[in-house]
Amino acid sequence: MCHNIIDGRYHTLCGHFMPLSTRRQDCMRPNCLFSTRHPSGPAGCESSACQRLMGLPIRNPIRLSPTHCPDCVRKERERLRP
Repeated sequence: MCHNIIDGRYHTLCGHFMPLSTRRQDCMRPNCLFSTRHPSGPAGCESSACQRLMGLPIRNPIRLSPTHCPDCVRKERERLRP
């Protein structure tokens, strides 16, 4: 099953992942609509044997940040405001 790979920044203090870019990983199976090996492409296929859903995306942390993410910083600032 084809799936997306999401490259991004992982914030170690809060555990949040911020996506930066996405690419597709081809499974190379002829019965997957998203594969380059599928004979008719996604638009012209009517076979019930073909996979019509992509696999779950995989998060690939290319940057590790020892801080909180911007959303958590903003929420903390709003919480501290009088």
